[in-house]
Amino acid sequence: MSFADTLEKIPLSLLLERSLETQENDFQKSFNRPLKNLEDFLRLISPRGSHHLESLAQASHRLTLQRFGRVIQLYAPLYVSNECVDTCLYCGFSRENEIKRLTLKPLEVRQEARYLLKKGFRHLLLVSGEHPRLTPPEYIREVIALLHKEVSSISLELAPQTKEVYQLWKEAGAEGLVVYQETYQPEEYAEVHLAGKKKNFKWRLETPERGYQAGMKRLGIGVLLGLSDWRKDALALVAHAQYLLKNCWRAQLTMSLPRIRPAAGGFSPKHFIQDREFVQLICALRLTLPDVGIVLSTRESPTLRENLLRLGITQMSAGSRTEPGGYEHPNEAEKQFEIEDTRSPEEIASVIQKQGYEPVWKDWEALLNA
Repeated sequence: MSFADTLEKIPLSLLLERSLETQENDFQKSFNRPLKNLEDFLRLISPRGSHHLESLAQASHRLTLQRFGRVIQLYAPLYVSNECVDTCLYCGFSRENEIKRLTLKPLEVRQEARYLLKKGFRHLLLVSGEHPRLTPPEYIREVIALLHKEVSSISLELAPQTKEVYQLWKEAGAEGLVVYQETYQPEEYAEVHLAGKKKNFKWRLETPERGYQAGMKRLGIGVLLGLSDWRKDALALVAHAQYLLKNCWRAQLTMSLPRIRPAAGGFSPKHFIQDREFVQLICALRLTLPDVGIVLSTRESPTLRENLLRLGITQMSAGSRTEPGGYEHPNEAEKQFEIEDTRSPEEIASVIQKQGYEPVWKDWEALLNA
C-alpha cells in the first residue's frame, strides 16, 4: 500500500477539530511523554500549544543537540532551467507567465557549479521547471554525470519521474531526491495546479517511493505553506514522514516548510501562517520526528533564520539564486520566487559560527554511504 492509499484513510478534518479543542491537561500529557501518535503532534501545534512556545523551544533545542549536535549543513540550489509546461498559480515559472525563459547548456551548468564550489559548497541541489522536451531525462543525466566529476553530493528537485529514470540518474551520480507535495489536500491542490502533468496529485505523492526503489539515499519532502490550512498540511506531512521512515528506512529523510513568496503572476495565498506559529510548527516537528532533518531556505528573513538555528534546523541554503545562470552570469531570466535572506554564504557561515554552531559544507553521509 502506497502512502497515497494511506492518506485517504486518515481523518484529517476530524483530527484537526480535536486539536482545536485541546485543553491544558491534554497538552501537558502530550508534551511530557514520548509522542506516540498524530493526535499528540496536533496538540503541540494547537492554539493551546502556542501558549507554551518557550517550553516547546527549549525542549526542541535540547533534542536537536542530542540527535544532531551543533552542526548546520549548508547547501545551494542550482537552477538549470525556468522553462515549464505546467500552470501552477503560485509559481513564477508557470507557463502562463510572460517571462524571459532560459535553459542552461550542460557546460553552463558546470560553470555555475564551479562558482558554488569556490564559495565552499559541496552539496548542490539541481532545480528546474518541468519541460519534458527542453529538459528531458537525457539532458539531466548528462548534467549529473558532468557535475559528479567535481561535486561531492548532488540532489534533485525536478519533475517527478519513473523508477527507471531515477535509476538512470542515480547511476550518473545523483543520490538525493527532493519533492514537495505543495499541499496534501486534493481539493486545494486542484485549485492551484490547472494544467500540465503536475495536476496528477497521486503521481506526485508517490514520487519519494519510486526514488527510494531506484536506490536514492536521501529523500526530502515538504509543504508550501499558504496553499491550505497549515495545521492540516502539517499533520499530513508528519504522517508521510512516518510512512517513509517505516517503508523507506534505508534512506535519510529531511523535510522543508517553505512559505509562499512573491513571484511573477502575483499569486495571493488564501492561508497564512504567522512567524510565531511557524516557530511552533518547527519545534513540534522536531519533538515528533527527532531524527528527521529540517531544512530552512532563504525564503525566510535573516532574523528569523538566526533565531531558528537553535530550535530544530539542521540544514540551510545560503546565497541562493532562483533563476538559471544567476550565480556566475546574472541575467534577466525570471526567478522562481523572491528570496528574503540575501546574505552571502560567507556571511551566513559567520553567523552560524558566532552562535556556537559549525557550518558544514560537505555531506558526510554521502561519503559514508560510498
